Amino acid sequence: MLAMILASENIAFSAALLLMLMIALLEGVGMLFGLGISNLLESVLPETDFSPHAEVAQLDAQSALSRFLGWLRVGQVPLLMLLMVFLLCFGLLGLIVQNILHELSGWLAPGWIAAPLIMLLSLPLVRTCGGLLQWLMPKDETTAVSSESLIGRIATITLGTAAYGYPAEARVKDQHGYSHYIQLEPDDASHVFEQGTAVLVLSREGAIYRGIRNSNPHLTE
Repeated sequence: MLAMILASENIAFSAALLLMLMIALLEGVGMLFGLGISNLLESVLPETDFSPHAEVAQLDAQSALSRFLGWLRVGQVPLLMLLMVFLLCFGLLGLIVQNILHELSGWLAPGWIAAPLIMLLSLPLVRTCGGLLQWLMPKDETTAVSSESLIGRIATITLGTAAYGYPAEARVKDQHGYSHYIQLEPDDASHVFEQGTAVLVLSREGAIYRGIRNSNPHLTE
């Protein structure tokens, strides 16, 4: 089995599983210090609403990439979690298929052929697993509201430290009581929001929200 994992034809699949373990380790260690890599991933997303309940006119305006990411349930499930699922599916499926092929024919498919095919086969699995994760945590995300509707609500910094130009992950509830995870930074360059800080969301620029520290005890999530 070790020879199968280390075979040159399977290097992409083995590397995917290794990367998944490294990300899990880094995220675990980072959370101990109030840091994390989740917010870094959000910066690669198109500035769009991935809601499956969005208006048809909005869907027509979205790019193909945005629609593809929406199909993968990006925006419905935390991006880091989807990345981990993809790496796991890609790595395990690749090794399983190569092992079956080796048992039947005695040879392994070249990596430059196997990797793209396994990647395509992994995508439906990622979507299915993402749907399962969304079902298991139904209160973590909702997609029935627009991004602008979150302005004026109270968010709580959940991961990292937010500084001007360096957003952190924050949780904010919509009018239905469901939670969304957004990237939030201070509206004032002199302010810093530590993990657990309650913030009044004031504005949105692209994928980044800005706000001020909530000083009104009567305003809550």
